[in-house]
Amino acid sequence: MKRSAERILVTHAGSLPQPVDLREMVIAKSSGQPYDRDAFARRLRSAVAEVVRKQIDSGIDIINDGEFGKPSFLSYARDRLSGFEERPPRPEDRPAMIFGRDLADFPEYFEKLGDAIRGRHAKKFFCVAPLKYVGHAAVKTDIENFKAALRDVKVEEAFLPAIAPGTIEHWMTNEYYPNDEAYVYAIAEAMREEYTAIVDAGFILQIDDPDLADGWQINSQMSVPEYRKFAELRIDALNHALRDIPQERVRFHMCWGSYHGPHKHDIPLRDIVDLILKVRAEAYSIEASNPCHDHEWRVWEDINLPEGKVLVPGVVGHASDFIEHPELVAERLVKYARLVGRENVIAGTDCGLGPRVGHPKIAWAKFEAMAEGASLATKRLWGPRSLSI
Repeated sequence: MKRSAERILVTHAGSLPQPVDLREMVIAKSSGQPYDRDAFARRLRSAVAEVVRKQIDSGIDIINDGEFGKPSFLSYARDRLSGFEERPPRPEDRPAMIFGRDLADFPEYFEKLGDAIRGRHAKKFFCVAPLKYVGHAAVKTDIENFKAALRDVKVEEAFLPAIAPGTIEHWMTNEYYPNDEAYVYAIAEAMREEYTAIVDAGFILQIDDPDLADGWQINSQMSVPEYRKFAELRIDALNHALRDIPQERVRFHMCWGSYHGPHKHDIPLRDIVDLILKVRAEAYSIEASNPCHDHEWRVWEDINLPEGKVLVPGVVGHASDFIEHPELVAERLVKYARLVGRENVIAGTDCGLGPRVGHPKIAWAKFEAMAEGASLATKRLWGPRSLSI
C-alpha cells in the first residue's frame, strides 16, 4: 500500500457522483423495472472510465470506480448473497434506524423529514436459508470495468470497496441461524469470496463498515461496555473473512452514519478506537471533519498508531455543502502528521460524497480543495522550514 513518503497523498471514501442517465438505469435495475441490459453494461463501463479521469483531474491519487454499479448498501448485499427473502413491512416491523438515540431527543426533527429517512415503507429482508455468495458475475464486472478504465492512465493506487459483515447484518434480519455469532460469521465467510476476488485482481480492498459506529445509535438500549462487546464480535468475524488476505492490501473505512442530522449521541472515537485498530488492515479511514468529530484528532495524542499503519482522516466532509478552504484542509493534515508521522497520513473524506452533497459540482469542488490543501500541507511538512516530524 502506498504511503505519503514524499508528499501527502489524496484519496476518498468511495461513492462518487453518478451521471444522471446511469443513475436512472441503476434504479430501474435494482427495483426490477424493465431496462436494456446491453445499454446498461455499455454505459456503466463508459461512466467508470469518465469518473476515473475526473478523479485524476481533481487531484486524487488513490482512486476507485465510483461505486457506480452499486445503488445502495442494501441492494448491493441483496445482489451478492443468496439465502434472503424480501417482504413488505408490517406495522410492527421497527426499521433499523441509524439515528435511534438522536430520535429520542429530537422526534419532531425526524418526523419532519418524512417516511423515507425513517424507513417506514422500506421493504424488509430476512435471512431464511444458508447464506451463499452469488456475486461472482457482479464483482467480475466491477473489476473488468475498472481495469479497462485504468488502462491508459497513471495513478498512485486503485481500490474497490466492499461491505463489512456487521453492516450487512444490520440491514438483513436473521431468521435462520441460531444466534448472532453464527449469523455474522456466515456473512463473513460468504463475503470472503468477494474480498479475495478484489485483492486477487490487483486492487486494494476497502472494507466499508459504517455500522461499526452507527450501530451504537441502532442499539440504543446498550451501555458502552455492552456495545463494545457487540462490536468486537463483528470485527472478529470481519477478521475471519480477511484471514488469508495480506494486511497491506486492505484499508478499513468507518463513519458515524451519513445521514444529515444532529448526531448528538454518536459514540466517541475514544470509546472504539482500539476496536478499529484491531481490524486486519494497513490503513484506517476515519470520519474526522464534521462538527461532531473534528475535535477527535486529539485522540491520537494518547493513542499510538501501530507501527506500519496508515491513518486516512476525513479532511473534507459530506455533512454540509460548504466547500472546505484548502488552508483548513492543510491545517487538519498537519495536525495529524505531527501526531502520527507525515508518512503515515493520507488525506481522505468523511464518507462517499457522491449521493450526500447538494450537487455533483460541489463534490468535485471539495475534492479539488482537498488536493490543494494536501499540497499546502506538503510544503509545510517537507519544506525547508518544516519541523522534524
